[in-house]
Amino acid sequence: MTGWEVSPFEQEGLRVSPLRPPVVPEKARHGEDPAGCDICRDRDKGIWFTGNWRLERIRGVGVPLILMLYPREHYDMDDLPDELATEMGLLGTRIVRHMQAIPNISRAHMYRIGDGAVHLHLWFFARPEGQAQFFGSWLPVWDDLLPEYPADVADADAEAVADALVESFGGSRTP
Repeated sequence: MTGWEVSPFEQEGLRVSPLRPPVVPEKARHGEDPAGCDICRDRDKGIWFTGNWRLERIRGVGVPLILMLYPREHYDMDDLPDELATEMGLLGTRIVRHMQAIPNISRAHMYRIGDGAVHLHLWFFARPEGQAQFFGSWLPVWDDLLPEYPADVADADAEAVADALVESFGGSRTP
């Protein structure tokens, strides 16, 4: 992958880590016990809410905007009720559309990575316009390498997405 034009690393000097043997059973993910789930504890934290969902802006990032969508109740992907799964699909589409409507954002990418926490969380990364080097799966890596994006701009963009969600999907800016 370092040979790809979009790689944030030069080919020379990088080595593949040795493959470690499997460890079974695997380490427990955060929130296996809902009573200790930080995501559940923060169920009223965010920039947009419905009875079922909340959207939060992730701070201290390098790309223009990262948003995180969570169900307000303790579900993972495999036990998410069908009704919420349907809402999740529509919400994901709307969030991407609203992020891409922001002038300095060219694309928005949605990721689900479920190895760190049990509570379902969907990542939405905004790729800045004109930065073709950030294409594809390297965007989260680039995010970690970039200087922090101006918080006031990201706050305004997140508010625009939240306001657009209120208009297109419903919900409110407060829990």
